[in-house]
Amino acid sequence: MTKFANMKIIFNIKYRQLLEFIVESMIRISGYSAVLFVFLIFVFLMQESLPTFVDVRVGDLWNQRWYPIENYFGILPLLSGSLIITLGAAIVSIPLGIMTAIFIAEIAPRWLREILKPLVEILGGVPSVVLGFLGITVLAPIVREELYLPTGLTAFTGAILLAGMAIPTIVSVAEDALDAVPKEYKDAALAIGATRWQTIWRVTLPAARSGVLTAIMLGIGRAIGETMTVMMVTGNAPQMASGIGSLFVSLRTMTATIAAEMGEVANGSLHYHVLFSIGLVLFIISFIVNISASAVLFRSRKRTERLLS
Repeated sequence: MTKFANMKIIFNIKYRQLLEFIVESMIRISGYSAVLFVFLIFVFLMQESLPTFVDVRVGDLWNQRWYPIENYFGILPLLSGSLIITLGAAIVSIPLGIMTAIFIAEIAPRWLREILKPLVEILGGVPSVVLGFLGITVLAPIVREELYLPTGLTAFTGAILLAGMAIPTIVSVAEDALDAVPKEYKDAALAIGATRWQTIWRVTLPAARSGVLTAIMLGIGRAIGETMTVMMVTGNAPQMASGIGSLFVSLRTMTATIAAEMGEVANGSLHYHVLFSIGLVLFIISFIVNISASAVLFRSRKRTERLLS
């Protein structure tokens, strides 16, 4: 009986070790696969974009005119349109998203929190084409009438809608980060005489900094990569954005250009390869944003470790 019990214990240990090895291997393979997929996407974009750099001069690509029918492939209007619309969305969504997250996590009573958080997550799941229809039928006429513009299909309309799409992402991630701050931190601040707002501003927010920055980066990533909404409400005019006033004219983004024109070009044509080069530029911008966010988070963690040590 003792021998059988020992064999059973040994079997359980071996089984657990095997199970841990399998789980660790799957996690490791998943991580490597993610890196491999990103690398393969980059290689594919590079392969399809190379004919562009052979047949089109770099100076012509950084031109201010996009008119493929006459072989004008200047991507600056598309790049500037994407940046100004994303910037407008960020200016609106970041403060509203963080303040909403603070309200849900720190101020709202429990019963209201249980209502608001699911509503925010549901809002994040609304299809972009539905928001685009709302923008065309509701928001664009309001923008046209209230701002006395010739058309409501402007970069400003697209920025407002993109902000509405980014806010649920920012709120959801930031609220989880704020909620994860240990209660002892807040109690200690209140115990030494800090007010509720001082505790939120000087204790809770700094402690949740990494999660809040992650929320902001995810929200910006959602905005810069959005296609359908901006294609429906920004007017799709490939003209150069030259300042804050460009928010109130029709513009076109890189994602909208790819979506609108990829289905109409001949496979293997110069126009086809230029669209892939636009996708490559968009990929590089997203990569830079993510790397910058990772660097900020790394420095924040190092600073926190030094303070705690």
